[in-house]
This record gives sequence, structure tokens and C-alpha cells, in this order.
Amino acid sequence: MDKKHYSFYQNTECEFFPCHKGIDEKDFNCLFCYCPLYALGKDCGGNYRYNDKGIKVCSDCVFPHDRGNYDKMIEKTKKIVEIVRIEDE
Repeated sequence: MDKKHYSFYQNTECEFFPCHKGIDEKDFNCLFCYCPLYALGKDCGGNYRYNDKGIKVCSDCVFPHDRGNYDKMIEKTKKIVEIVRIEDE
């Protein structure tokens, strides 16, 4: 069992649960339901594709939903923080 209880959340009553295939339901993490890494585009680290209209499609990606990827998600989220950080003038 994970000692960091804040790193895992599961909403089994969600009408979409589980929303992605490829992870055992007991390990499916809903914490990052709307992936913050989407904004990183090609640098997100997940299994994505772009459709014919150039839209990023993440329906085959389980990276943010894997119970063991919490620390990786936090590390990658720091990249977004760096992008939007205002430097002292």
C-alpha cells in the first residue's frame, strides 16, 4: 500500500471509470483526471497521437493514471511551472 495517501484517488462511481484501458482497476489513479501534462505537447511523456486536424489525442495514454507514476507526474509538472514563471526584473 502506498504510504503517500495524497498520491492516489479513485472515483469508482464515475460514469467513465475506468476511462482508459491497460491498467488494473485497483491501480487506476483518477487524481490526474484532466492531465496537466497535456500542455507540454510532445514533451508530456505519454502515449498520444495527433489527429488529422492537429489535435493531440490521449485516449490511449495511461501514464497519468498509473498508480506508480505520481512522482513522475509531479516532476513533469515542474516543467510547466518553469514555462510560466515570471523572472525577477
